[in-house]
Amino acid sequence: MFVFTRLPIKIVSCHLLCFIFLMSVPITAQAQWYQHSFEVMGTQAHVEFWLESETSEQVAIKEVPLAARNIIDSVVAEMQRIDQGMSPYKADSELSKLNRLAAMRPVVISPELFDLLKNAEKIAELSDGAFDITYASVGYQYDYRNKQKPSQAQIEQALPAINYRGIVLDQSNNSVRFNHPKIKIDLGGIAKGYAVKNCLALLKAAGVKHGLISAGGDTGLLGDRRGRPWLVGIKHPRAEQKNAVHLPLANEAISTSGDYERYFVEDGTRYHHIINPKTGKSAWQVVSVSVIGQDPTYVDALSTTIFVLGLERGMALINRLDDYEAIIIDNQQTLHFSQGLQQN
Repeated sequence: MFVFTRLPIKIVSCHLLCFIFLMSVPITAQAQWYQHSFEVMGTQAHVEFWLESETSEQVAIKEVPLAARNIIDSVVAEMQRIDQGMSPYKADSELSKLNRLAAMRPVVISPELFDLLKNAEKIAELSDGAFDITYASVGYQYDYRNKQKPSQAQIEQALPAINYRGIVLDQSNNSVRFNHPKIKIDLGGIAKGYAVKNCLALLKAAGVKHGLISAGGDTGLLGDRRGRPWLVGIKHPRAEQKNAVHLPLANEAISTSGDYERYFVEDGTRYHHIINPKTGKSAWQVVSVSVIGQDPTYVDALSTTIFVLGLERGMALINRLDDYEAIIIDNQQTLHFSQGLQQN
């Protein structure tokens, strides 16, 4: 395992091994590696894996065997299924139904969505509300594409609805109700990690031993890259098409949350999509957080959590968690590493 110490950020040119930011490409066959990129969940997703069954003739004519195509299709379908059910922007999604009705009456939801809400609750409790899916009660009023933000009065009106304890979960019948009429929830800080986790399971079930799944800033790795680690780049937060650092990883997941993903700048202030639930405004203490661990769902949620907590409190939290590590880039663009990544 590579170890790191705190140091100023070093810009590293992006190259073909930086899988988090691959451009969209068609399904292709390269020896026995197969890859496909596609749009889903409002971001770029990517699958790549090694398949043992390919023949030399198939390599020569660039055909994708049926087995490989079926694996790719299953990954795309799973990502789309989760998006259809958990997007707050699709009127017919299960999450949208919950947001419409749960303030009026208990709503019975699928076991899958209920379990994800339970996981979100665990992270909220762990972080004293720094991770809170009810941030959407004010978050929906931000429009980053059109550079619109709520007024201070609108934020103050919405703040009482931002409280994860207002989501009442009844495990006896998988029902949910909201105890505040203006609560809205958004799973943007956890759903992509959950989708990555499910797709890794699909690869494993298909007999794949070396594979990668990514969705935006969330990446999950199955095995290594056939005797070498996967080299995963963490994007430089202030240099387009550059990486701050590359990490050699295998059989792990990594999630990066940054203030450069969805944002606009007005009067010198950067307004971005990572909302501090305590203030209803964009978190500002750091510019990028990457969390590494085994479970893509928790890695996704923890990267958002640490971003909201900031450098000191975020590091204090991650250093209490044995199975997770973090890399934080502060406002001075300095890299900070959790204890497990530091050189002894």
